[in-house]
Amino acid sequence: MFHDSDIFRQLSLAERLARVSRLWKMAADRELAPLGLTHPRWTALWKLQRLGDHISQKQLACALELELPSLMRTLSQLEEQALITRHSSESDKRTRIVSLTEQGRRLLTQMEKRILDVRNQVLQDVSPQDLELLSTLLEKIAENTLRTLDN
Repeated sequence: MFHDSDIFRQLSLAERLARVSRLWKMAADRELAPLGLTHPRWTALWKLQRLGDHISQKQLACALELELPSLMRTLSQLEEQALITRHSSESDKRTRIVSLTEQGRRLLTQMEKRILDVRNQVLQDVSPQDLELLSTLLEKIAENTLRTLDN
């Protein structure tokens, strides 16, 4: 495990961002594993709920920044767990619509509590002002990166 703060300080900014992201994900995964959820599964459920449910597989893949074939296995697993259903769109039979089941909604309630607990633990010594500054800085970095990619 990575505990030495001196080594962390020697990492580049990109390496630090990636490391913090991995650590946060690991903490969330550990908390959600007892619910039978892996990172791909819980992020798909979370995003499905946030997008308002009843969306196409393609929309969900775009929102998760995944290729549709990469998402298909996760959706099959969630369907096997009876957390989602998939059916053809009435307007376009080629389009598959993803919906949460009642069991999926109940699990999301449990999941939300656990995720908020992890978030609170991870951010326990960070002030609201520092969080706002971090959010602003990350937004600027993302905008600059997107602008660089567009060039």
